Amino acid sequence: MQVRFFGTRGSLPVPGPRTIRYGGNTSCVALRSDRGTLVVLDMGTGAYALGQELSARGHPVRGHVLITHTHWDHIQGVPFFAPFFAPGNEWDIYAPRGLGASLRETLSGQMQYSYFPVALEQLGATIRYHELVEGTLTLGEDDDVAVETHYLNHPALTLGYRLEADGATVVYALDHEPYSSSTAGGEGALEGQDRRHADFLRGADLVIHDAQYTAAEYPAKIGWGHSPVEYALRVAREAGARRLALTHHDPQRDDDSLDALVARYRRQAGEPPVAVFAAAEGQVVDLSAARRAAPADGRARSAREPVTPALTAQAVVLAASDPAEAARLAAILRGDGIGVHEAAFAAGAVAAAVARHRPALAVLETGEAGRAGLAAICGAVRSLGPLGRDLPIVLATPCADRCGDEALGISDRLVAPYTASYARTRFRAWLMRTACRWVRAETPVLESERLAALDGLNLLDTAPEARFDRLVTLAAHVLAVPYVALSLVGEDRQWFKAAHGFAFRETPRDVSLCAHAVAASEASGRAVPLIVPDTLLDARFADNPAVTGPPSLRFYAGQPLVLRDGRCIGTLCVADTRPRTLDEEAATHLRWLADLALREIEPEPRGAPAPEPRGAPAPGP
Repeated sequence: MQVRFFGTRGSLPVPGPRTIRYGGNTSCVALRSDRGTLVVLDMGTGAYALGQELSARGHPVRGHVLITHTHWDHIQGVPFFAPFFAPGNEWDIYAPRGLGASLRETLSGQMQYSYFPVALEQLGATIRYHELVEGTLTLGEDDDVAVETHYLNHPALTLGYRLEADGATVVYALDHEPYSSSTAGGEGALEGQDRRHADFLRGADLVIHDAQYTAAEYPAKIGWGHSPVEYALRVAREAGARRLALTHHDPQRDDDSLDALVARYRRQAGEPPVAVFAAAEGQVVDLSAARRAAPADGRARSAREPVTPALTAQAVVLAASDPAEAARLAAILRGDGIGVHEAAFAAGAVAAAVARHRPALAVLETGEAGRAGLAAICGAVRSLGPLGRDLPIVLATPCADRCGDEALGISDRLVAPYTASYARTRFRAWLMRTACRWVRAETPVLESERLAALDGLNLLDTAPEARFDRLVTLAAHVLAVPYVALSLVGEDRQWFKAAHGFAFRETPRDVSLCAHAVAASEASGRAVPLIVPDTLLDARFADNPAVTGPPSLRFYAGQPLVLRDGRCIGTLCVADTRPRTLDEEAATHLRWLADLALREIEPEPRGAPAPEPRGAPAPGP
């Protein structure tokens, strides 16, 4: 694996005589595996030179871009990246999923007519956009680059990337600030989130880390989202990293200052030793012969999990000792569309609120009251079993001393004074860690053909029809269930052609149980019914918003609707708010009713012999 730096400056490009050796362009690093997979880390102004080099080769370029966050110094190279303009090139762009505009909308914003003459839609290459949460993914045709994502501490939602290929590991952690100011100078024990950050770096052959400030400069920059050199060195040493590339250099730091800085910190390398250098434009680091690094922390959840449906369905329990701070924190959370349930600052009240609302996050505010009552509240929440044991608790307080947080069960500490944007980002990271714990259905291999078959029926977004309405009502009566739907699973939603009991006509596909039935049927080439006796006992669905919130589904059975060409367009599904099973007779009735729906959807040609039922044999109870 080879790593090459194309942009190493932070915040602002400053090319000129003062920055010749280390470079003046903003962040951009290119990584290429031995098999040829190209991964670009950030697209600051350094991406221009990389693009020119790739285009000069004269053949189609396939690559992946991992963007830490969409602040301008990390995306300003996008409109000037030549390979994006050439037809025949293929690129996948990844970035953190936010709560507002999509990644595509954000990138197109800097290319609006007011700022740039070419719109994003005019780029000639095939470009696919992907939004990520904390988790894992693989890149390359042979999945030869494994990537783990990790939220960093920055005023905007930011991801760090841990990449493993060819037996070597690189960690890219830009725009990250110490969680505790006591660790900024490289001293003191690493606690909580700072220790978790060091774990993310564990055993890396090369750590590329934000080091915009020194410890002496940092106090005037607290909350700006960047690290002192001392902190970067401390976490790299704690992680047992082999090499540390200091980057995101301050715009005011010239080449001579960087030389002096590196010389100073090499003398302070400490034990275990870490090879320290300042990243420079054009510098190449070859890791092909490196040892294999230890895994970070074994997380296996997909980084591509859906986010928006989960977040809009989740809630936060808020308890504060200061009414003014309670109102401020509630406003910050509600500004992102998150439901907030306020509770009195007392153990019983908070535990009761958690048990009732099943929140994704608890926020406790101590104000000047210090830690009084805090131990009792945390203990009461943690005693609720898995619901309370796994619940993140963020403490908002003016006290910076984190000693004892782990013993209390505090997951993170928000130290006042803090800005609303900083608090919002910290809350978002915790919400996204906990809000996507259900499994999204796989996308069928022949998805384009399946969607074309569905679109060809001209059923989506059509008016209600008595023939289908009667069928779902009959199904509710025969199977004695409160919910029935004739669900058509489209590209990004499921839409009910007919429904009984449901108060809505569509949901995002991400939360659709029917999408799982469709995926299984497409994979097997036949109608495979999906029966879930108790959703809370099934890891795929236990935290699905349709289970944890209205309509609170506990039982589900979906009979796939498979057309004559073999494509599955959706299901006839039944559901209940209590656990139950389908006996053989009930499963047969569901299959017959689904077949009746198919005969209405896709009538048999005139004169054709009576068809056999299209469903698979019903499973036992």
